[in-house]
Amino acid sequence: MTLTLLHFLIVCPLVGIAGFVDSIAGGGGLISLPAYLISGLPVHTCIATNKLSSSMGTTVATTKYALSGYIDWRLGAFCAVASLCGAALGANIALLISDGAFRLMMLIILPLTALYVLRKKDLFSSEDTRTLSFAHTILVSSVIALLLGMYDGFYGPGTGTFLILLLTRFARMDLRRANGITKVINLSSNLSSLAVYLLNGQVLLPLGLCAGAFSVLGNALGSRCFTKKGAAIARPIILLVLCVFFVRTVLEMLGIM
Repeated sequence: MTLTLLHFLIVCPLVGIAGFVDSIAGGGGLISLPAYLISGLPVHTCIATNKLSSSMGTTVATTKYALSGYIDWRLGAFCAVASLCGAALGANIALLISDGAFRLMMLIILPLTALYVLRKKDLFSSEDTRTLSFAHTILVSSVIALLLGMYDGFYGPGTGTFLILLLTRFARMDLRRANGITKVINLSSNLSSLAVYLLNGQVLLPLGLCAGAFSVLGNALGSRCFTKKGAAIARPIILLVLCVFFVRTVLEMLGIM
């Protein structure tokens, strides 16, 4: 597929904003994937190329967590394997769905995902302070990694939020440990699904690499500008991008664009 300057002008700034939003409040995927879709690229190409740019941002974030000692690598190794398997399966399933059917699905799934993620201020609180044995933690966390890895390979937005929610509630991790494991699972699922999409020729490397650089820059700026009001900043940006995506997709389906 031939890329134009317009593709870069639409995608790269929005992916940079997604990185900024993700670093301060989460939910960056709710901006980055619609950014590709708004540019008019085919759905599978959008998902695949978004995996490349998001993998770059996730690699930086995971490295920071690792260097800070926030990752339990004994547990992370099991979760990584489960996530790799789940994401590969999810990506292969996504490739079987037609472009039109996928767009119709996203008109339903994206708003629902956004609604859930934007309500997340109370999601991570839990009165259950009991902990699991290490073996039980491995089992529960690996199942979560497999299922959410599959979701991330198939679709993606909201994966980080859902992972933290499930790990804190069902694996009974504290928020810091859950964040570290989430980064491992997310990076594994991104790389696994990216490999599937690369092998199937769906990734636009120039656009993905350029957008990835913007994502890394956005994450870096967001980390420096972190504020407790991060969610308040993120919500209007996410909603605006989703509205543009929704209108454009409906117009395309009606044959107006």
